[in-house]
Amino acid sequence: MTGPAATTMRRRNRCAAFARDKRGATAVEFALVAAPFLALIIALIQTFLVFFAQQTLETIVRQSARLVMTGQVQSAQMTQAAFKQKVCEQIVILFNCSGLMVDMQVATSWTSANTGMPTLTFDSSGKVTNTWQYDPGDTGDIVVLRVMYVWPVVLGPLGFNLSNLSNGNRLIMSSAAFQNEPGGS
Repeated sequence: MTGPAATTMRRRNRCAAFARDKRGATAVEFALVAAPFLALIIALIQTFLVFFAQQTLETIVRQSARLVMTGQVQSAQMTQAAFKQKVCEQIVILFNCSGLMVDMQVATSWTSANTGMPTLTFDSSGKVTNTWQYDPGDTGDIVVLRVMYVWPVVLGPLGFNLSNLSNGNRLIMSSAAFQNEPGGS
């Protein structure tokens, strides 16, 4: 066979051989599955880090609240900066002390204790401008301790986003409401 019919036949044979060839199928299948798989892995890692940081902050607040509740802060007459430094000394991993925000207030009753997440205000460079209170209270006072940190969030794949602030970051916070022990201060 020669001429146009032979050329057509050779093309069909090549096309049929290409369609039967399975050598590149694994690479193509992996390419199709790789993007969603990597997106899922990135989302899982980011979620793990946020929850781990939150749990670390919970532990730090529980230990710091104990210092106030037992009167150690009051008897040492710790200033706001000294108390923040005590909180920072408990940080082992994940946080930068300069980004830690500590708010301590005395509540008049358990129902008036404010343990909610505050509204943050930012300056033009993105730094938090809120002023935090510092009152460790006296014996028998109800104290609310809130420790906050602005966690940087990397936008996740497929629209996965953990941010809860207008600047795209996440405010993680832990609070403790407790009554100071008698005889501590």
